[in-house]
Amino acid sequence: MQKKKLIILVTGSNGQLGRSFKSLQPDFPDYDFIFTDVDELDITDHKAVSEFFRVVNPDFCINAAAYTAVDKAETEKELCASINKTGPKNLALACQKSDCILIHISTDYVYDCCDNEILSENSPVSPKSWYAISKLEGEREIINILKNHIIIRTSWLYSEFGHNFVKTIIRLAKERKELKVVNDQIGSPTYAPDLALTILNIINNSCNFGIYNYSNEGFISWYDFATEIIKIKNLECSLMPINTSDYPTPAPRPKNSRLSKEKIINAFHIAIPQWFESLKICLERI
Repeated sequence: MQKKKLIILVTGSNGQLGRSFKSLQPDFPDYDFIFTDVDELDITDHKAVSEFFRVVNPDFCINAAAYTAVDKAETEKELCASINKTGPKNLALACQKSDCILIHISTDYVYDCCDNEILSENSPVSPKSWYAISKLEGEREIINILKNHIIIRTSWLYSEFGHNFVKTIIRLAKERKELKVVNDQIGSPTYAPDLALTILNIINNSCNFGIYNYSNEGFISWYDFATEIIKIKNLECSLMPINTSDYPTPAPRPKNSRLSKEKIINAFHIAIPQWFESLKICLERI
């Protein structure tokens, strides 16, 4: 008898992480993927989500849909909350009803990042922006509704897909002779295909429910990250390090995003690539 394929629903499939899942689809023939974005499934619509789950009956739902315009969220609070809080709530309710496991992507922005400690999943949370508040509220909706969930907090997501820091630095470095880049925000870049691959690999061991951190290994500043991009791409542009205070934004950014990955490594026996190795792969693909 042929083994039944697992049905994997991926929301937000037009974003960086969603497109990373699409690129990995051929490597997982035992999974039956269903990719949706807002045109196919509006996660803020409770009835639409409930009906979609009734018809599709997925085994896993990977929620890669999110409102990520951090600064814009300060003036689009209702839209941001609808996607980042109400959306996860609707998915959790549908998963509960259909006995589906929810894997939800969250953010390092939820932590209280005022010092230099390594942040574990038990570190204090204290979101400082509306985006961060909405993401933490989304987490709490899931936890209150659904036992069978995995929440992954990640940081500094980039890829060959869509708009991100890496692509912006390359574009600006070709246009300008000098760039100013923040040097006092420390964290780890996350290559979206690495995160996607990890999620697909842990699905078969998905009974380890809870909150997990994930980013590539190694801690750097945005200035360090930009320096390596310029170096690898051999671009003629000088970089000037600046403080966060020299580059004010409507929404505050965390100064400390040093995520501990010990919990996810031990729970799922995974290896996490160093940030610079994944950056090389990304730059080869751009």
